[in-house]
Amino acid sequence: MKFKCIALINFLVLQCLAILGVSKGFDFFYFVQQWPGSYCDSDKFSCCYPTTGKPAADFSIHGLWPNYRNGSYPQNCDPNNTFNESEISDLISSMRRNWPSLACPSSSGESFWSHEWEKHGTCSESLLDQHSYFQTALTLRQQTNILQSLKSAGIIPDGGSYSLANIKNAIKNGTGYTPWIECNEDSSGNSQLYQVYLCVDSSGSNLIECPVFPEGKCGSEMEFPTF
Repeated sequence: MKFKCIALINFLVLQCLAILGVSKGFDFFYFVQQWPGSYCDSDKFSCCYPTTGKPAADFSIHGLWPNYRNGSYPQNCDPNNTFNESEISDLISSMRRNWPSLACPSSSGESFWSHEWEKHGTCSESLLDQHSYFQTALTLRQQTNILQSLKSAGIIPDGGSYSLANIKNAIKNGTGYTPWIECNEDSSGNSQLYQVYLCVDSSGSNLIECPVFPEGKCGSEMEFPTF
């Protein structure tokens, strides 16, 4: 009975911490990359190129998000640990290339990075400080060349339609792991390839098979728009 009570107390404490958004660990990361052509060709978003100019026609980082195996996730875990650009000064050039913001109004990316760190990064601060968090995401971006994986399978951003199965297989063949695909709709209501989720262990070092996928699903066919 004593051990059951202790287990119940521990469970209740963890639930309270989750509700309060307190950083207490997590199970894995979602590493999310987005296709800029689908972001910009959608009524859901307002698209503005960065102040540094139009990004490359390639998948860019959206975020590195701590997650739990039950599908929930921590967020805004440490309001005292705010984004500090000086801590990543040596990464800025690479981040502007690989982690640009397409939100309006145009910016050089700092507000986007600040949002990602404060909402998601702070929840992994026990393992990754700010510099390590952003460096980890950049390293993963280099390890997972999504566009090359798709091109190798004949899937190119030409506005054509491709099957979801072929897209997933191409990315799995290129990375070694099963992706989750997020779609959005273009201005004409057509489904299009928007984001690719891959899973990473809690150290941020190794890709893994996803313990759980996000909710939602794409249709069997989707467009891959130009950018």
